Amino acid sequence: MSNQSPDLKPLPAWLKVTPDHAVVTLSRPSEVNGVSVDTLTLRSPTVREVRAADRASGGDEEQRELMLFAGLAQAGVGDLEGLKLVDYHRLQAGYFRLVQDVGV
Repeated sequence: MSNQSPDLKPLPAWLKVTPDHAVVTLSRPSEVNGVSVDTLTLRSPTVREVRAADRASGGDEEQRELMLFAGLAQAGVGDLEGLKLVDYHRLQAGYFRLVQDVGV
């Protein structure tokens, strides 16, 4: 029996998820914190971090997500804004897999 939920598709090759991290392989290297990287790691968020991003974003959902992802990846918001859109979508997918509680 598989521990993969029937609602979840198998993980794509560019994504690795543990209970604490999602590691996203980018489609091409990108500059983050002044360094060229080909992967970004998002750590699992705390409720405090999500609430802080909510408050700091002033109700702007896109800004909230960017701020939250930047904190979780230890990257600048500007660095994430500089990602190719396909890679930002990969980060989103990694985040949602990371915070989903399988079996609930």
